[in-house]
Amino acid sequence: MSNAMINTVTIDKADIPNGGMKSYKQDDDSIILITRDDNEFSAFDGKCPHAGADLGEGMRCGDRVICPWHHGSFDSRDGTLLEPVAMRGLTQYELTDEGDSLTINTAAKMDKRVENDKLTDTHTIIVGGGGAGFMTANQLRHTGYGGKITIISKDDKAPYNRPLLSKAFLAGKMDEKYLMLGGAEWASKNNIDLRLKQTVSEVLPNECTIVVTNENGDSEQQTADFLVVATGAEPKIPPFKGADLDGVYTLRSMDDAKAIKGATDNKNVVIVGTGFIGMEAASALAQAGETKSITVVARGARVMANIVSETVSNALVKLHEEKGIKFAFGAGVDQINGDGKVSGVTLSDGSSIDADVVILGTGVAPRTELLNEVNDPDGVQVDDHLQLRDGVYALGDIAKATNQMGRMRIEHWRVALQHGIVTAAAILNEDNVNSLEERIPFFWTAQYGNSLRYSGHAATPDHNILFGSPDTLDYIEYYFDDEGENTRASAASSLGRDKELIAFSELLRRGHAPTRAQINAGFDIIEQAMVLSR
Repeated sequence: MSNAMINTVTIDKADIPNGGMKSYKQDDDSIILITRDDNEFSAFDGKCPHAGADLGEGMRCGDRVICPWHHGSFDSRDGTLLEPVAMRGLTQYELTDEGDSLTINTAAKMDKRVENDKLTDTHTIIVGGGGAGFMTANQLRHTGYGGKITIISKDDKAPYNRPLLSKAFLAGKMDEKYLMLGGAEWASKNNIDLRLKQTVSEVLPNECTIVVTNENGDSEQQTADFLVVATGAEPKIPPFKGADLDGVYTLRSMDDAKAIKGATDNKNVVIVGTGFIGMEAASALAQAGETKSITVVARGARVMANIVSETVSNALVKLHEEKGIKFAFGAGVDQINGDGKVSGVTLSDGSSIDADVVILGTGVAPRTELLNEVNDPDGVQVDDHLQLRDGVYALGDIAKATNQMGRMRIEHWRVALQHGIVTAAAILNEDNVNSLEERIPFFWTAQYGNSLRYSGHAATPDHNILFGSPDTLDYIEYYFDDEGENTRASAASSLGRDKELIAFSELLRRGHAPTRAQINAGFDIIEQAMVLSR
């Protein structure tokens, strides 16, 4: 490989396997990714647009290039976004075939903008400015929708990356401006009417109409051609005595994260809950290094107990304890103590812990009240296109929707973004976008710079097969619904085994997840995923 001109790179064709891909790091820290099918080659910016992973470290399965970190997926021929958490496709470069070599001109980017000429005389109203609402609007604009788009959000900020609040942002490692989805000027650049600090007080699904109340209490009705309800979820606040004291926080919004950052300097912090939010908040505050102490309270004996096995849980506890986190297992909170302001917590076993700040990581509940008439206790029942009525869609945390694993309500960022992609395709009546039934859930948690990733969905982590060593943060664990030899794995989690988890995810997505017997017999999951994808 040589650099002929500043923007030109020459690559030997023989370097790239047929049906495969290869990435080339450049002196300026950029990466070029080349894919090959027989004598057809394509060149892309090789950094994943989500978080900058080297896509060449991921896997190519059939026509999919899959990111090693968060499983964003792109069409290997033209870079089209197939699967979030990336929110846009890959930048594609022009290349020249020189016989035995290819010359890539990174200054010559292919213009993939589409004309916004579809449904130009229609209006889409989106209720909610979270991931699902943002992705619906973004995808509509990037796939040709030319009508009016209005987003109505209670928040006082444009859509932002909520998962990073309990990770890099709370740790003090990321500036607020980098959280803004699509960048600071996203709404105006995409001709989207973003209406902040407004509350939708009523949804009339049969009339495709909403009632909006602004800050002054003035109400107005609005009717749309397409109505997208993506109201998200809100933190559950347990009925503890003292839950309303000054110094008790939940972590859901940017304002919550800022308030916690401002309140924890040299303070004793108690975190209630050992799910993602609790563990990530502990990690982020420890990394920020400003607190006096951090204690995590857990009713059970494990962390992330409904997600990973006891062995993995123990490894995570050890990781946190090495960073100075204390754990109080086996007792829930009886009450939060204080006179106006928090002074401590009393646990159900009678013991107490000093606390200046209490963070409740006790789960969330879907905000479904606007759709109560059509509601199910476990979410809004929608069809395979997330449609509730003609032209009315419910998505994200509130939707009980289909995926490859069946019908379920899932509160994960990637699922919300998947819903946005599918809803935009439904509005535009496009059938070239993968349906929900062809998609699987995926999420990750970052703790002290280590990313634990989880693909699929398992009711319990207790029917498991573990490979590797969680203690050295190098493992993959498969989960099953029962102990049957011929039961297929329904989920897997991993630290440090990215390709194996990608391979599992691809097999799961295609309905070919390995059985317990296959895994115990030494099944080569990476080879199998590649064979199936050819």
